[in-house]
Amino acid sequence: MNTKRLLSITATILLASGCNQAQNQTSTPTYTELPTVESKLDAQTISDFSSRRKQNQGNRYEGLVINKSNILTRPDDLPSSLFYDSGINISYPKEGVKGIYLPIDCVINTEYFQESIDKLNSTALNSAVLDFKDDSGQILPNLESDNPMVNENVVGLADYKEVLKTFEQNNIYPIARIVTFKDNFLASSHPELSFQTEDGEIWTPDGEDYFTNPFLQETWDYNVAVAIEAAKMGFKEVQFDYVRFSDAFMYEEEYLTYPKGRFENYISEDPNDKGEERIAAITEFLAYAKEKLAPYGVDVNADVFGYTAIANNSEDVRGIGQNFAGIADQVDVISSMVYPSHWDVGFFGLENPDLQPYDLINEYMLSEKQLLEHVNSPVTTRPWLQNFSYDSFYGDAEVQAQINALVDNGVYEYLLWNATGDYIENVDYAPEITVPQETESTDNTSQPQ
Repeated sequence: MNTKRLLSITATILLASGCNQAQNQTSTPTYTELPTVESKLDAQTISDFSSRRKQNQGNRYEGLVINKSNILTRPDDLPSSLFYDSGINISYPKEGVKGIYLPIDCVINTEYFQESIDKLNSTALNSAVLDFKDDSGQILPNLESDNPMVNENVVGLADYKEVLKTFEQNNIYPIARIVTFKDNFLASSHPELSFQTEDGEIWTPDGEDYFTNPFLQETWDYNVAVAIEAAKMGFKEVQFDYVRFSDAFMYEEEYLTYPKGRFENYISEDPNDKGEERIAAITEFLAYAKEKLAPYGVDVNADVFGYTAIANNSEDVRGIGQNFAGIADQVDVISSMVYPSHWDVGFFGLENPDLQPYDLINEYMLSEKQLLEHVNSPVTTRPWLQNFSYDSFYGDAEVQAQINALVDNGVYEYLLWNATGDYIENVDYAPEITVPQETESTDNTSQPQ
């Protein structure tokens, strides 16, 4: 045999042998212990589901958990160029909103109006709530809308554009109060948007006030159109008041005729929870309003009964359609009306809430805080406080006690209510800023006996 050929064959054999050895070395399997896989459901649950599926009773989405947190969030600071420019530039108060309600009489009377401006300038108060659409449904300022239904109810009692210019000069934050579903004017001119009695008359729960139908898209659009006019005028916040059904509605509903719009076939999660469709209507209205007002750069605020924060899903809460947590999830600001005089004896374990303003507000805020911890969207709490006498006399000590209770709970925003616009003197409106001279005196003012 040729020597060269023999050497070539030998080399080939050796090379193949080396490759096989290398392959055998690298192909040795390695074993990794995998985690134990167990079903999240017990055997009985799986068996029950299988049985229901075979009987065509299974839910194809059973076991699916929906994440209710927001997928997208709006940044806190967006360029002003993205929003409608009203020509009125007033920033959100860095100390937080500390406001008063000013009725229309205090706005159109030059002397009263100047007194209100002076009070705001000489104290830590920095904001004012003005009626834009009042308790009867009148749209108070001069305006001309593209919406004919809005124009029907404009009474033009005040030049709010000039008022807002004055607010701008004095750095007073303006809030437009819009009484929403209690509306005599709209119900009278459009009874189809209200509730009808068996006699075909417009239903009035108290013989005086009419409520429009919160189930209807038309009433939503009307109130949003009014709110947009407020935003275009220069208000920086829209506050929806009476954003609810009448508290008498649940007792008389069966005797009334009214459409439910897209809520006609609403199915409650619990068939025993009558009235869930009302909660859905109110909550979805506020979500709709916030969406429509977004291009105008205004905050959306909702007034609610303080009781809704402690009553969970009780029948009377469903009756008016106000679910505190649900509403808080849809708005920028929530304002509970927590006037001590409006709580019955025994609430929060208090013998007489009206005579215990600090304790009442303190106990309420503890309850509200627990609810807000489970709200997904960022929301500011800004309660309405009592600046009027009802069953008991309320002076500076009682108003101060309420403010102190908020501060002790880390809440620095509030609104003071007095229907006549007459506010008590000698109150420290920002005790969180004031440096106390003596610890003892601070304790005495915080918890009056």
